[in-house]
Amino acid sequence: MGGFNCSQSVVVAFADLIGLSETAAARVSAGLGGGVGRQREVCGAVSGAAMVLGFVFSGEKGENKAKAYEKVREFSDEFKKRNRFIVCRQLLGLEEGLSESAVPSERTEQYYKKRPCAELVFDAAEILEGILCGSEP
Repeated sequence: MGGFNCSQSVVVAFADLIGLSETAAARVSAGLGGGVGRQREVCGAVSGAAMVLGFVFSGEKGENKAKAYEKVREFSDEFKKRNRFIVCRQLLGLEEGLSESAVPSERTEQYYKKRPCAELVFDAAEILEGILCGSEP
């Protein structure tokens, strides 16, 4: 609710864990909001969680991709159990092929009332926390 997009909200929440400043976390995840550049593809909260999981599980030089992929799939499975989809347009109930401007909507009280994004970010963070703490999501 502080102006970050969905991806930034997740990555910034875990920035200290992955060794990034809040500024770096917000910058590196900025392009993933709105389903990757507002294209309404994979939800930014899901993409942000995948980034965090990659940082944590892929190894020092990113060599352990299989472990990262396993954890991302575990995350996605739980997110789909809770929300049916991981695709932004489906989560928002938008039509296939809908073309939207790349310009983000102003973050107003009305914006947050018509979008489930805050709840989706909460789900993503809760699931991610469960995986990172070794408990069931």
